[in-house]
Amino acid sequence: MQDLLTEKSPLADLIPKVQAGQRLTREEGIRLYQSNDLLTIGYLADIIRRRKNGDNVYFINNRHINPTNVCINRCPLCAFGVDKEDPKSYVMTLDQIEEKARESRESNPSEVHIVGGLHPDISFDFQVEMLQRVRKALPDSHIQAFTAVEIDYFSEQTGMDPLQVLKTLQEAGLGSLPGGGAEIFSEGVRKKICEKKISGERWLEIHGLAHQLGMKTNATMLYGHIETIEERVDHLIQLREQQDRTGGFQAFIPLAFHPKNTGLEEYGLARTTGYDDLKALAIARLMLDNFDHIKAFWIMIGPKLAQVSLAFGVDDIDGTVVEEKITHAAGADTGQALTRQELVQMIRAAGRVPLERDTLYKVIRKEF
Repeated sequence: MQDLLTEKSPLADLIPKVQAGQRLTREEGIRLYQSNDLLTIGYLADIIRRRKNGDNVYFINNRHINPTNVCINRCPLCAFGVDKEDPKSYVMTLDQIEEKARESRESNPSEVHIVGGLHPDISFDFQVEMLQRVRKALPDSHIQAFTAVEIDYFSEQTGMDPLQVLKTLQEAGLGSLPGGGAEIFSEGVRKKICEKKISGERWLEIHGLAHQLGMKTNATMLYGHIETIEERVDHLIQLREQQDRTGGFQAFIPLAFHPKNTGLEEYGLARTTGYDDLKALAIARLMLDNFDHIKAFWIMIGPKLAQVSLAFGVDDIDGTVVEEKITHAAGADTGQALTRQELVQMIRAAGRVPLERDTLYKVIRKEF
């Protein structure tokens, strides 16, 4: 039945190309975004999903720590960052961060995910000691920390080049970089939504340096604000080209923009729809042929839609998370954690095989 439906689709000419594993062009990516034939887009994306991962769907037992919400950039897109004098501001001490890590021992997280604001009074030495303490508290956990924006900030603070910053952090316990800070690479859009943030070129450069050191990283795209579909496709192509060069990206995570409490509320933006979210995930799977994994971040789109996305090219639904603050500051109405069993149930109900992984996609557990 699906084959009969897709043969009548305006996108039918792409079916043989996707089946043959051929790379899609910029124009074809734009066509996909312009099309309302969501089922065919999902069908095409699922061809690649099956080829790369079969029916396996990954999740991780992870723990988030956000050491501070004070940030000198104060990007309009962000509801999390505040000024130092703001009553809502907070800064965790090294002891408090270490205690957060120790509290997680019972759940034995595979990964500790650490990102925060650019606090003007927190030194690079603080960041190094934080990694050392977290590693000591959770020696078996992988530390994924610091967006490329933070790495660039540490470089400015210290006068070290980004490669030396990364080496120093790696020696202290850093295992990989998250994908945050990419937003949309379009210079014109960045001037409006995150003018003080590093450029898209700098973001790609820093991830390339991390790859040079043998670190794996993730990549993201923030969509659903003032960007065009052409800018979305260009963003994906730049990521694809970087992956061709260095091969260090593991997963791509489209991030649905949440406008509440941000400086972009003046544009009258509404939350993305489920249709938008599924299309973004599926088209990412189609365009990023050299990425092994496409992740649906259930914190942003909700567990139910993340579950549906498993039929639209997605093979990873992130993890247990525990205490996510950044998206919730922008009005996310999801919970801040899911249990292993809830994740397993979501995956099984979608007809997929749940695999608990570590940060580097080594399977930890497959029998539940």
